[in-house]
Formats: sequence, C-alpha cells, structure tokens
Amino acid sequence: MSALVRMRLSGFLRTGRALAPLLAGLVVLGTLYGGGRSQPAEAYGVSAVVLFPVLAWQTKILLDIEPDVQRRLAQVTVGVARERLAGLLAACVAALVAVAVALVFPWLVGGVTGPVEPGDRSVPIGIALGLWAHLLAVPAAVALGALASRASVGGAAYGVAVLALGGVGAVALGLRGSVAPWLVPPIMATARTTAGDAAALTVLGLTLWALAWSAAAVGGYLWRRRAQG
Repeated sequence: MSALVRMRLSGFLRTGRALAPLLAGLVVLGTLYGGGRSQPAEAYGVSAVVLFPVLAWQTKILLDIEPDVQRRLAQVTVGVARERLAGLLAACVAALVAVAVALVFPWLVGGVTGPVEPGDRSVPIGIALGLWAHLLAVPAAVALGALASRASVGGAAYGVAVLALGGVGAVALGLRGSVAPWLVPPIMATARTTAGDAAALTVLGLTLWALAWSAAAVGGYLWRRRAQG
C-alpha cells in the first residue's frame, strides 16, 4: 500500500497539479499576513480557517488525477479497502506539507510578532496552538475533499458543489449563535479559541468534535465509493 501512496503523490507532483493549490495557499496566506503583524496564536487560528478550503481542494485534485481504470486495477492489486486508504493517506501527506509551509510562512514575511520581553511564553504557546489548529483542520479538509472527488460524486459539477457548500458552510455555520454548528467541523470555533482563552477542556472538546466530524465524513465517502462501484 505504501507503494500506491508514493505513486499517487508522485503523480500529483509530476503532472504539475500540485502547483494550483500551492499558489492558492500562498496567495491567501500572503493576503492574510499582508495587513500587519499579529500574535502567533491569533494569526495561526485565522490561517487554519483560510487554508481549510485550499486543503480540501488539494485533496480533490490529488484523488482525481488517477484514471478510473487505473484505480480499479489498484483495487484488484491491493484490495478495495487498501486502495481507498492509500488515497486518503496520500492526501494527508500532501496536506501536512501544506501545513508546514503555512506555519513557516508568516515568520518569513514578518507577519507575526516575536517575544515582547525575556521569558515571554506567548510565542511558543501561540505556535503550539497554531499547530493544533492546523492539524485539526487536516482530517476534516481531507474528508471534505474526498467527498467531492470524482470517485465519490461521479461528476465535476457535483464535486465543485460539495467543495463550495463545505467551505462556505464551515464558515457560515461556524459563526457564534449558529443554529447547527455540529453540521460542520469546528474550524471557526478553533480560531476563536486560539485568539482567546484556550482552556484544556475546550481544546479537548474541539479535538473530539473535529475527529468525530471527520470520521462521519470519511464514512460518507466510503459509502459513496461503494455506491459508485
């Protein structure tokens, strides 16, 4: 299965399909940090929000590269479950690379502030919260991108609709006072937490929420794959 993961990542890079989400991510991050410097925790929380749809789009692109016939051959070779898992793992690897870029980028362009005084722990705490916020976005974004992939929905138009609804819904339903925040991953709630009081119970609750939503979305993806054949 590891060979299949490497093959999909190689195809993602060799075909140049990785450039579009990479450039989109750099543009949104450049726009975000171009407005001035801010504390790492707050900046990274917003960064995870704007990167979420980019990671979902990247996942869809990666999963859509492989022709349908080649995907069926992979199912025969390694088994149906391993073929589907290999696609998700490849998308996770690509997403983690994007997260690494997002974490380093603001320091390169001067978008975040350093320690105010000796012994100031706001920066390491902010970096830790930022890493948490981005890692929380990865499984949800991969699950959304998988749901929007050609193998799941069967057509490009449906895939774009799923991406758009998922990306916009994550923001709209994630606002304070939302009637159904549980319908979307806690991307907005995580951003508010990084900018405010990140209590341990809040962090744990948001983590469990994100994992539960991602598991449900992956379950939907696997069900759609079975329905599509």
